[in-house]
Amino acid sequence: MKNICFLLLSACMLTLGSCEEDLNLTPISNGSVPDFYRTAADFEQALNATYNQLRGYPDRILIMSELRSDNIYGVSSQGVRDWDAINNFNPTLAGNPYLADTWASDFGAIFRANTFLDQLALNGAVVGGEALRNQYEAEARFLRAFHYFDLVRMFGKVPVVDKALIPQEILKIPRAPVAEVYDLIIKDLEFAKDNLATSYTGTNVGRATTGAAKGLLALVYLTRSGPTYGIEGPGLGLNEYDKAAALLDEVINRTNTATYSLVPSYPNVFSYTNENNSEVLFDVQYIVGNGATHPGVMVAQNFFTFLGIPFDSRGIENKPVSTDLVNSYASTDARKTFSIQQGYTQAGVVENRAVLKKYISAAGRSTGGTDWPINFIVMRYADILLMKAECILRGNVGGTQANAVALVNQVRTRAGQPAITSITLPQLMEERRREFVGEGLRWHDLVRSGLVLDVMNTWIAKEDVAQKITRNITANSIIYAVPQYEMSSAPGLYDQNPGY
Repeated sequence: MKNICFLLLSACMLTLGSCEEDLNLTPISNGSVPDFYRTAADFEQALNATYNQLRGYPDRILIMSELRSDNIYGVSSQGVRDWDAINNFNPTLAGNPYLADTWASDFGAIFRANTFLDQLALNGAVVGGEALRNQYEAEARFLRAFHYFDLVRMFGKVPVVDKALIPQEILKIPRAPVAEVYDLIIKDLEFAKDNLATSYTGTNVGRATTGAAKGLLALVYLTRSGPTYGIEGPGLGLNEYDKAAALLDEVINRTNTATYSLVPSYPNVFSYTNENNSEVLFDVQYIVGNGATHPGVMVAQNFFTFLGIPFDSRGIENKPVSTDLVNSYASTDARKTFSIQQGYTQAGVVENRAVLKKYISAAGRSTGGTDWPINFIVMRYADILLMKAECILRGNVGGTQANAVALVNQVRTRAGQPAITSITLPQLMEERRREFVGEGLRWHDLVRSGLVLDVMNTWIAKEDVAQKITRNITANSIIYAVPQYEMSSAPGLYDQNPGY
């Protein structure tokens, strides 16, 4: 799939290229669109264009989740960076470009998926047999669910749009209750898991599989089961750990899924020469020349130079790994050695703070500082194992304490760490923190587990010796502000989230 999924083909550009701007989008069913969806190749190109919307996801999730969490203490020394307000919980975030980009990009992808599904219903016979039509529908619905899940975890209530609409119709759709957003997500993923392929070969590798759909649906149930914190956020307190555990068991026991397994070497999970390995359930595919930026989003140009990577300056300030995270690793932990650079000196300039290097490879680099041919892993088998342990600890379903310990020990052993004999929920979240650093999971893990306020406020008091984070966080900080641009587009349609 690397050679097709993230190339915007000219026909798709003509019909789909305007959908990144905001939610107020003209449907693709107007104008020239019916003339486009005439052949099986047309539908394949349009589906690839929907996958293309994932291209910016790694940068967004690293800023919106990783930087928001206790993994990164990146408050800008200059105090003027757009990401600075995210890291220090500024209540004036409504105008922040990262929030606007997340909202617009997710809804842009949803628009493409809706348009594809509308046209598939109208003219899907040209695609081929029923099995392929169902697979195409399942892929589009998986992607729609993926982006709606991103939205609900970031913003709470959002408009529910399940078909392509004209701007006048969009302007009448308010933000839906979180439970209603989840209804659409779950329906889409239920269809996806039953109709996606188990695996793919050749150029189709990278498309959504039934294993990916089951893993994502399990995470949806885990997230819905989390506490509400008294806000209209992603947690509904539904105690659906049994539903999550059943799906995770299907992945672990290979029930109508691919054969997933831990890669024996932790660094090899992220190797440029070992992409789409046995641990990957779903990833964002990248090729040379498509503008990937995620490997360097947390580090400045002088770190590339330190590694012998001769890139031009990118104007990016380091967002250092927190001291608390560094200290949480044992010195023998393979994940620490691979993921974190503990200071460096370049051209006489000393950087004492640790930085994230997980996806950066001098040998695997391309020709520019924003172009890296390495896939970004969204979900992997280690996550499945640790989510199953979470179900056991949280819902007392699917196993015993000993079973949870055994699941965690699989991950720890791979990292060169001694086996444990017991595990609590906070300890599990710390193990997840070490395992998934730099993958954008930490903030959502803390929110889902109910630990976010205690953990983050304790961390701020300990980490923020420069006192740049000037407030304790509250429940209102758990979700972001609705972007001001969206508020202004239809005055009175949306209510702003409390605290902003």
